[in-house]
Amino acid sequence: MNNVESSPVDQKFVSNSMAAFVQIAAMVILLYWCFTIISPFLGIFIWGLILSVALYPSHVALSARLGGREKLSATLIVLCGIFIISLPILLLADSTIGALNSVAAELEDGTAQIPPPADKVADWPLIGEKVHAVWSTAATNLEETINQFRPQLETVGKKVVTFAAHAAGSAVMFILSIIAAGVMFTSASGGRTAAQRIASKLAGASRGPAITDLSILTIRSVAKGIMGIAFIQAILSAIGLLVAGVPGAGLWAGIVLVLAIVQLPPFLLLGPIAVWYFSVAELVPAVIFLVYAILISASDAVLKPLLLGRGVDTPMLVILVGAIGGALAQGIIGLFIGAVTLALGYEILKAWMESAEAQRKSADT
Repeated sequence: MNNVESSPVDQKFVSNSMAAFVQIAAMVILLYWCFTIISPFLGIFIWGLILSVALYPSHVALSARLGGREKLSATLIVLCGIFIISLPILLLADSTIGALNSVAAELEDGTAQIPPPADKVADWPLIGEKVHAVWSTAATNLEETINQFRPQLETVGKKVVTFAAHAAGSAVMFILSIIAAGVMFTSASGGRTAAQRIASKLAGASRGPAITDLSILTIRSVAKGIMGIAFIQAILSAIGLLVAGVPGAGLWAGIVLVLAIVQLPPFLLLGPIAVWYFSVAELVPAVIFLVYAILISASDAVLKPLLLGRGVDTPMLVILVGAIGGALAQGIIGLFIGAVTLALGYEILKAWMESAEAQRKSADT
């Protein structure tokens, strides 16, 4: 058989193909390692970026009042954000630790007591009789009740400890994200230019600036219309619970925050608390707390038109799926990141499809 020698063209093709393969492989490996290195900080960076976009108008207004001192404005906003995040956590931790120490001391001394339930507790629908029976047993013999429900109490205790650890970690991430947002304030113009360049590469030079503006509008709209309302409802709930003297007010307010973010009415939690409050308080304060809880749950009907940005009408289902999916993926901070990110993706995809449809109709005519 005759050996067929490859032509110079074939050799050059093979050489170029091998060089391209090596270059692509090296780039993939480099990108993979870069992602591996930054992945622990990805949530902090994304949430910091969201905060910087949402708070940038406030930063501009404050820096103007300070005579154009942008660094001072960014520092004040960061310190204010850290204070807002840290103060409730410190108060909640202090009250929780104090309450646990008090309960532990009373259990150790044998002086722990639970007041007996009111007779009207038995009239609660569905669960009244069982709650009254268990509550009455605990009031007369607390140690026996604890031993009876020890496995369930241990399970709940472990979940509470795990939740507290995640909450503490999320608080640290929030603080780091606020600091990252403050750093981004000082390079906002360069960041906007970079975002426009990236959008132009992905969507074309003609649509890049429009998509960038839509992204900014969506982030600010969701941050104010969803996150802002959730924080307001959580703060109002905390005030009402503290005034009413409800134990664990900070914890319940945190759950209200989660419910509001996933677009569920806070009354799902405040309602049962109001029912319980009727059994331990006088009629007038109990009715006032019930009305207050209803007003908090209904406040989003008033707050959304005031805070929700114009021009963006993201379906609540998108916010709900984003918040729940984000929480499952990244914990508490994922509630915020997931809702904003999925809303942003939805709005960009919708604008992209509408633009393509408009171009098709224009070509047909």
